[in-house]
Amino acid sequence: MRVISYNTNGIRAAIKKGFIDWLKTDPADIICIQETKATKEDTDYNAIEALGFETYWFSAQKKGYSGVAVFTKIKPDYIEYGSKIEQSDFEGRVIRLDFGKITLVNAYFPSGTSGDERQTYKYQWLDEFLEYLNTLKQTRSQLIVTGDYNIAHKEIDIHDPKGNKNSSGFLPEERAWMDKFLSNGFADTFRLINPAATGAYSWWSQRFPSVRLQNKGWRIDYISVSESLKSKVKDARIYPDVKHSDHCPIYVELSV
Repeated sequence: MRVISYNTNGIRAAIKKGFIDWLKTDPADIICIQETKATKEDTDYNAIEALGFETYWFSAQKKGYSGVAVFTKIKPDYIEYGSKIEQSDFEGRVIRLDFGKITLVNAYFPSGTSGDERQTYKYQWLDEFLEYLNTLKQTRSQLIVTGDYNIAHKEIDIHDPKGNKNSSGFLPEERAWMDKFLSNGFADTFRLINPAATGAYSWWSQRFPSVRLQNKGWRIDYISVSESLKSKVKDARIYPDVKHSDHCPIYVELSV
């Protein structure tokens, strides 16, 4: 099972930049998208489905905002749209697909960069999401949690840890949540395979075009797996040369 997680920062914008051609290279069996900023009907989904993918979309109520989707060549047994948490579902942040005994949760974590109100909501969302996962794990023990987590976990995951110590996405409380999440029976697949890799980032600020050229990035996108799947992880990579977005795709391969 080959899985990619990718914040496209607007799926329609990504398509204009060659996203469909990239899909034609068969990068994975399952493509998890965050920040679609569109409904299925507003997108050229036929071009995606023509490549053998079934597409499942959970969009925000607010037009042009947030939203998640999963494009899969493996047929799911079950799809659940949302986490049944009102504000999160209003913002189109979580979609779940079951493949046999494996459950995949694709999530777009809130950003706190726009101010205190959203940062407060981010903390609320993180607590609610972990509770959602813990409840799910009671009946679905083999979990894959993909997404833009909007948190750089360790100093190794950010180009300038000292300069960003007060920046949303690298705050002590956010990093502590990552500690709690991972100690709660989850593993960061990229660090399983690449424990000491430096300069491995998945997002670069768009404010200054040189930032990506100089690789001044953050690793804020993750594919995590429950303890029961750790031994199944065969490969994990980041693809910084794929450029349809201010993020890049991340990849994991599991032998299941």
